[in-house]
Amino acid sequence: MTPILILAAGLSTRMRGVDKLAQDVGGVPLLRRIVQQAATVGPIYVALHHRAAERRALLAGLDVTALHVPEAAEGQSGTLRGGVARLPDCAAFMVLLADLPLLTGPDLAAVVAARAAHPDALIWRGATPDGRPGHPLLFDASLRPGFAALSGDDGGAALVRPLRHRTHLVPFADDRALFDLDTPEAWAAFRARPD
Repeated sequence: MTPILILAAGLSTRMRGVDKLAQDVGGVPLLRRIVQQAATVGPIYVALHHRAAERRALLAGLDVTALHVPEAAEGQSGTLRGGVARLPDCAAFMVLLADLPLLTGPDLAAVVAARAAHPDALIWRGATPDGRPGHPLLFDASLRPGFAALSGDDGGAALVRPLRHRTHLVPFADDRALFDLDTPEAWAAFRARPD
């Protein structure tokens, strides 16, 4: 099975003191919801640093491996570097942001299935219907050493950008591959939308 690294180590600074991963989505905290969706696809590894105790509590009773990733203090690149280094040996691994409320288990499974259908790619990733690349991202294990060199808060962009020609996009039915909730205003708009 494909290990899934969920990035949940950030500060949620744009939320002005509120932890976005503890916010309710359909009666469940966002972090718990994304883990439940991902668990249908593979073993879950959650990268934690800031608010680790509170976020670990959100995962109570779920079959997850919580990873203490002190490198997260450096930003998202540090979280990726430390999280990927702590994953088990595998042929491929998925990286998933924890703040994507609309992604489903079938979405993640479609990205994993694309690996077998498009074996010449090195990265498989969710996309919008019009082809804008988004999340999640599935990486061939041959790219793992590249994560060790990441720095700053650019995330994995320095690794992904040069490999556009070896990236297969998996379009989803809507913009869920890019739909995240980073501000109180975005959360208010999300909660006000019709179901």
